[in-house]
Amino acid sequence: MADDHASHAMSCYGSRINRTPNLDRIADEGMRFDNCFCTNGICTPSRAAILTGTYNHINQVTTLATHMDNRLLTYPKLLQEAGYQTALFGKWHLGQGPEHEPTGFDDWRVLPGQGLYHSPVMIDSAGQRVHVGYVTDLITDMSLQWLKERDTSRPFCMMVHHKAPHREWQPDAKHATMYEGEEILEPETFNDTYENRSAAAGAARMRMEDLQWKDLKADVPSGLSPAEEKSWRYQRYIKDYLRVIASVDDGVGRLLNHLEEEGIVDNTLVIYTSDQGFFLGDHGWFDKRFMYEESLRMPFVLRFPREVKAGSTCDDMILNVDFASLFLDLAGVTIPDEFQGRSFRPLLHGERPEDWRTSMYYRYWMHGDGAHNVYAHYGLRTHDHKLIYFYNDGCGQKGSGDETHPPEWELFDLQADPYEMCSIHGNADVAGVQSSLTDELHDLQAQLQDDRYHLDT
Repeated sequence: MADDHASHAMSCYGSRINRTPNLDRIADEGMRFDNCFCTNGICTPSRAAILTGTYNHINQVTTLATHMDNRLLTYPKLLQEAGYQTALFGKWHLGQGPEHEPTGFDDWRVLPGQGLYHSPVMIDSAGQRVHVGYVTDLITDMSLQWLKERDTSRPFCMMVHHKAPHREWQPDAKHATMYEGEEILEPETFNDTYENRSAAAGAARMRMEDLQWKDLKADVPSGLSPAEEKSWRYQRYIKDYLRVIASVDDGVGRLLNHLEEEGIVDNTLVIYTSDQGFFLGDHGWFDKRFMYEESLRMPFVLRFPREVKAGSTCDDMILNVDFASLFLDLAGVTIPDEFQGRSFRPLLHGERPEDWRTSMYYRYWMHGDGAHNVYAHYGLRTHDHKLIYFYNDGCGQKGSGDETHPPEWELFDLQADPYEMCSIHGNADVAGVQSSLTDELHDLQAQLQDDRYHLDT
């Protein structure tokens, strides 16, 4: 799993700006899911949802400032109890100390917080020390060493959690000059003016002008017009973002090669995903958080030769809360009743259960934080529409700001307006659709045991 890897920065998803040959191997030899979504588009909450199979109002990890109670039931604990060897290397980001450090793993070595790209400190059960080298290579090296030294008579589950491509996008020497002399094409929505939407889009501080020196690693050249400076900033950002992805792709290739050398490809499930999506200049932004497509959508490619036909794709909706149930199902371990996600094993065979979901629920809690200023919101996405309610209140959540704003709604027709440029909420000609989606949103909230905002009546 990577951190902040947008699916539209993977060539198997049709990226127009980079190539990821080793990640593509997983898709080409397995299945690509085209509608995988997160339920809260920010690192810590999404990771908690993946581990526990529950939404954040249930696991209580709602913001970056709320850490996971390591007594919670997770799929690694259940696999460990079932006899699996379990290991975790890389980013944890769910808190440190006795109450938050990893549990359910035979071996683990993680970065404190975000960690560093170069010669990072890493923590394990014995303490912490500096590991000299580049973080993506180090995590890959640790994973390969563990694979080679494990008990080959027992099944295993290994989580390889890369820091990249998280901000501040520091490439290794091998990829430092990649894309030099090239001009990366700006996205169609790069010069979005945030008209025809709620105030939240215009208030967010994730524009190119909000990139800092530590992101750009150079002073802005003098004499540039505002438009030229914006483009210059984009080129500095996007090239480093793609460079750190190239190192992840290399590391994935090394792991895939090892599985082949060991002769365990057919019996090993390999998954590549990210904790959420990311804006790659889309709407003029970097970062994530919003329920808009580029942030909401997660890459998810899977290879499992004994069950999955090579080169297959799936358009059905899967969510980060589903991952745990799938893993347990494939391992033959009973899925706990408290897990809110659902195994999508039938989808691996091209079989869609009649009652499979046609809509999903999202909630972003970290209102008006000091850095990005994205307003709190929740919403519903179907295959054709997206309804978002910006309730614009931190509700006392840790890491949220105290300032509130009047609530606003947005509604998008995803077929007619795939880039979500014009909200049609309140338009008379969609009144019936709007009413139906609002009812469905409230029904789904009740089903998932989440409370609607008190002004949402």
